[in-house]
Formats: sequence, structure tokens, C-alpha cells
Amino acid sequence: MNLYVLMNLLIISLPLLLSFDRRVVFYRQWRAVFPAIVIVGAFYIYEDVIATARGNWSFAPELTGDLLILGLPLGEWLFFITVPYACIFIYACVRGYVREKQTTVPRWIPLGIAGLAFIAAWIFRDQGYTVVVMGVTGVTAVLLAAVRPDLMGSRQFRIAMAFSYGMFLIVNGFLTGIPVVLYGDTAIWGIRVITIPLEDFFYNFCLLSLNFLFFRLFLDRFPPDRSAAEPGWTTVSPDVGCYAGPCGVGSTDSPILAFRFLEKRRER
Repeated sequence: MNLYVLMNLLIISLPLLLSFDRRVVFYRQWRAVFPAIVIVGAFYIYEDVIATARGNWSFAPELTGDLLILGLPLGEWLFFITVPYACIFIYACVRGYVREKQTTVPRWIPLGIAGLAFIAAWIFRDQGYTVVVMGVTGVTAVLLAAVRPDLMGSRQFRIAMAFSYGMFLIVNGFLTGIPVVLYGDTAIWGIRVITIPLEDFFYNFCLLSLNFLFFRLFLDRFPPDRSAAEPGWTTVSPDVGCYAGPCGVGSTDSPILAFRFLEKRRER
């Protein structure tokens, strides 16, 4: 087993174990999780295959193994499953434990971000990775404004993004620091935050936002338990002391020890 695959297994192991928390009941939201991962992952894999073929980046074979699928190592394919799963899990946990609060975000703000991103894509059109990231940033901002403008004003969304970015700094710092992924000098701006190219921060925002967006679309369309769902259950967190997921949707009878401790603390 190579280092890249091992890293992916470590990323998903804890979220998978904790998917049965009786308040978040994440395993009952899988019907919304996996379609989101597949849709967003298919797009990112497509772009990844093209970018790798063009030399925007490459992978260290001694760390990623010799097995290539469409020019990508197995760890790269797993990356678009394990990281989104872990981040959607974080989002679900935030929704289970943090009360929602909406802040009005004018629609012109994401549309303005989209306009600036498209302009940047045109200006840096000769830099392979930069133009793709700016283009995807523009599309993501338009989708958020058109499909779910409430997400950008959601406290739960912002908190989940903050926690996910913490994980991103660790994982991406690892990938670019060793390095597992090597970027072409002419494909990026060349500005790095420690070892992470600046473009990766936009890349990560789009990856997370699109996964959160499609997760919510599928979750709102197909609640885990329609008979138990209440109007607006997808945007309202349960009351403190209620360990049954949003508005009483689902429950597990035997939470793991860590969550038993958490319940005891909340009951005091």
C-alpha cells in the first residue's frame, strides 16, 4: 500500500466510524451523500485527467504507486471520495450540533465574485491550472447564487467550511510538502502559502461548496425518513438534549462511548 492510498484511508476512517452518532445519524443521510460525491467527483476527475495530461501537475510515483487509471494514481481517485465524505460529515455534524442562523447575503455578492473569477480566468488563460480554478470558481459562485443562495448566509455552512479548511491545510500541506503532487511552474501563479499554491484555496472552496450544495439538494429532496420529517427539517438543528438528528429524523439506540460522554455532559 502506497502513501497516498494510506492517507486516504486515514482521512475517511474516523468519519466512517462516527457516522452512527445518534444525533447526526449520518449513515441515514448516505442517500444524499454519495450522489453528491459522484456528481462532483466525476467533474473533478475529468478536469484532473486533462490537467495531468497537459502537465499542469504530476504525481511522485514512489509515493503514489505504479497503478494508473486514466493517467491518475489510485490515491487521486480515492481523494475525491474520502475528502468529500469527511467534509460532508463535518457539515452534517455542524447541522446536528449548531443552531442555524441566517445572515442576508445579497445575490450580487456571489455574482460579483463570479464576474471577478471569470475575468481572472481570461487574464491568466495561459496558466493551465489557474484558468481552470478561476473558471470553476465562477461557475460555483453562480450556482450558489442561482440554486441555493441561502447557503452562503448560513452559519452552519460557514462553520463547516472553516473546519473543513482546517483539514484542507493539513491534507494539502502534506501533499504539497513531501511532495506527492508536483505543480508545473507555468501552470500556476507561483504564490504559495507555506507549501500550498494559492490556487488550491479556490480549488478547495469549489470542491467543498459543490459537495455541500448537491448534498443539500438531495437531502431536501429525499429526507432520510419522510414520515418523521417536519417542514423545514433540513435547516433547523434539534434542541439541546435531543439526540435524534434534525427534527427527530432517525436515531440509534447504542451510540459509541465518546457520544455517551457528550450526552452526559449536556444533561448536567
